[in-house]
Amino acid sequence: MGEVLVELRNIRKEFPGVVALDNMTMQLRAGEVHGLIGENGAGKSTLIKVLTGVYKPDGGEIYLRGEKTQITGPADSKAKGISCVYQELNIVQQLPISDNLFMGSYVKRTGSPLLNYSHMNKKAEEIMASMGQPVSAREIAGNLGMGQQQMIEIGRAVLLESNVIILDEPTSSLGEKEAKELFNTIRILKDRGVAILFVSHKLEELFEICDVVTVMRDGQHISTNPTSAITKDTLIADMVGRTLDNLFPKVESNPGEVALEVSNLTHLGEYYDISFTARKGEILGFSGLVGAGRTELMHGIFASVKPDSGKIIIEGEEVNMKSPKDAITKKIAFLTEDRKQQGLVLQQTIEQNIALVNLNKLTNGLFINNRKVKKQADDAVERLSIRTPSIKKIAGELSGGNQQKVVIGKWMNTEADIFIFDEPTRGIDVGAKVEVYNVMNDLVKQGKCVIMISSELPEILGMCDRVIVMREGRKMAEITSDSKHFNQESIMKAAWGGELDE
Repeated sequence: MGEVLVELRNIRKEFPGVVALDNMTMQLRAGEVHGLIGENGAGKSTLIKVLTGVYKPDGGEIYLRGEKTQITGPADSKAKGISCVYQELNIVQQLPISDNLFMGSYVKRTGSPLLNYSHMNKKAEEIMASMGQPVSAREIAGNLGMGQQQMIEIGRAVLLESNVIILDEPTSSLGEKEAKELFNTIRILKDRGVAILFVSHKLEELFEICDVVTVMRDGQHISTNPTSAITKDTLIADMVGRTLDNLFPKVESNPGEVALEVSNLTHLGEYYDISFTARKGEILGFSGLVGAGRTELMHGIFASVKPDSGKIIIEGEEVNMKSPKDAITKKIAFLTEDRKQQGLVLQQTIEQNIALVNLNKLTNGLFINNRKVKKQADDAVERLSIRTPSIKKIAGELSGGNQQKVVIGKWMNTEADIFIFDEPTRGIDVGAKVEVYNVMNDLVKQGKCVIMISSELPEILGMCDRVIVMREGRKMAEITSDSKHFNQESIMKAAWGGELDE
């Protein structure tokens, strides 16, 4: 076992009405990938912010290489060898790799105010190559894929000679190939003696890359075990405090009439000649690799980006929607994958967010009926088990899973008949996922039409009645749940451009 580089002892952090960390304990060792998992609201983000100096703990002790210390802020954390790569990347898209990598630590020419780009470019290329990314330091960061942009962030930590690197949901926006490249980089850093704290909701990733896994629940340390000594079931039980007998609680569906028909829909550069039907009382899945055009297609259906050609038919009637407002009028709800930018107003309260798309039902004449707004928010918090001390809580202060539940709550209060869920469980824990699936089941039981985009094949297979596979903006296959091709292998074959036999 490697040297203990960081040790947290009985860390406590309180916020008004909430104990976020309660006697939390953890050790991070050199040359070890340490997984961290827990339900949304378990305290993972707070723990990261304590380690990076964003929050000062209210109790407990922090030790670095066996010496008691205090982390006074983010700069002090970096100076002490701790770096974090957050889920939302901090990259300046318009600048080259070298500028992004050296940001905040530029190197000047000797005796000159000018930057020493010759040195920085050489060093940047050395660092990127050492992580398996042989790219030009002059390449504009925005031209790179998400995986390589993430490598730039990790490269900053390498440049700072950090011996502890925190990766916060590092694969949430990566495709399968990019995730494999990331794991190779993690193994390289591990071999150099770096301690990696790997925060993820994806159980299979923890078993693939982590040496040990710590489970948190309600701000407390629940367990730490070698991955070789645990199973998915034991992890889930530790996380939620109970067993989940069925990760995908699919209800038997009875598809009815066609609710939505899309005919030859095209938006040049994004999707081409897409046709399908979606029925009441079913879940229709959309699968494909990153860049397949699934999200863009749904934006076309929701009229946030108008298609170039094709038809959209709702309840048998062709519609010409010019804006999302028109789509909402036609009873379409769109739960976007980008909850922070498009799904929520982060500076507003839970109560205000849930009321956003339904204000016309919450007014008396010119005035908002605050009693109705409060009841609607209270109902959503109870129904969706949103963890919050109050509906007055600012949405941006919630965990990712609880933010997602607020987005769902917002749309559940409309009169929508067609619900589009775009990556509804991305970045949320197993327990919260089951709660989202049960919301979808409730909609199906009500005879609503549910469309789900997901990059997680077990989710597609576990919850959908049919799946449409897309590649590079085109429909490659449509597979029903009773087909011999309703499996991961066939879906991936179609996503890569292969044809399925009859």
